[in-house]
Parts: sequence; structure tokens; C-alpha cells
Amino acid sequence: GLQDKIKLVPIDLKNRPTWYKENVYPPNKVPALEHNNEVKGESLDLIKYIDSHFEGPSLFPDDPAKKQFADELLSYIDSFYKTVTSSFKGEGTEAGIAFDNIETALTKFEDGPFFLGQFSLVDIAYAPFIERFHPFLLDVKKYDITLGRTKLATWIEEMNKNEGYTQTRCDPKELVESYKKRFMVI
Repeated sequence: GLQDKIKLVPIDLKNRPTWYKENVYPPNKVPALEHNNEVKGESLDLIKYIDSHFEGPSLFPDDPAKKQFADELLSYIDSFYKTVTSSFKGEGTEAGIAFDNIETALTKFEDGPFFLGQFSLVDIAYAPFIERFHPFLLDVKKYDITLGRTKLATWIEEMNKNEGYTQTRCDPKELVESYKKRFMVI
């Protein structure tokens, strides 16, 4: 796979090095990908670029119903993120509704444990957010996003079996501390 062809370069997101903005990606956002002397950014754009420029199974569904649902889920990401993060300072009931929506989405296709049944760009798009929200809400709000949401719990288990994902996962304790600094007064 691509793991042998990609060089991951971790950087401090809170204190991005000058060389990153000057030499890699002037908008200074992560992630970024350099390929054929051209740098690309923006997560969803990178997923699409990798899917179209490298060999392997497509991350985009062929099935029209799955393609339409993928578009719906991708357009929901911003709303999902804002709903969950706005709940950090409140009671968290809004977050519960957002995770109920995720649970419902995971029940639509029965041919696998992922959003579209089989692993796709939608899973890649949601993974970083759920990876961060799960330990943060558990630590700070004592709220387990998987409680009563068996599909979401299974999805997290399956994502944690994906080698490409586990190689880039952040340490949950670091995520919690980072989110505490970012979203709470401490």
C-alpha cells in the first residue's frame, strides 16, 4: 500500500514550525501532501487526490445510493463538528443528538460496519473528529459516546484495526489535554 511510499512528518500543531509555512504549505494548514513537486492541502481534497492518483481500491462508492449518502454525510461534517464542540461548555445534550445522527447513519448499509458498509472516504473524514471527541467527552463530561450506540462502538473498533489509521492516531491523553486548552478555561 501507500504506507511504504509516504513519509509522515509530525509537527506541533500549536506551534507550527516556520519551515512548514515557508517551504511546504503557505496556508499553514494540516494536513498537506507533496506529490510530483506539487503540494496539496485540505483533508477532503487530499483524500480525493490520493484516491485518483494512486493504485488501490477506490474510496468512492460506485453505487448511486451510497454516493448520494456519502455526499450527505460529507456535507454534515461541519455541522457535526460545531454541534459537538459547542456542547463542550454546556450540558452536552446537543452532542448526544449529533452522535445519535452518526449512529443512525451507520445503520443505513448492512454490508459492513462503516458508514457506506465498506471503508470509504466518509470514514476517513469522520475519524479524526470522533477520535478526539470520544476521549475528551469521556474525560471531561463523563459522557461515553458509544453507550447505547452499538454501531458507533463497532465502527470505532473497526477503525482501530485499520493500520493506516492507527499509524496516524494521536495519543488520547494528549488529545484530551489539547482540547481542554483549546475549548475550556484552565
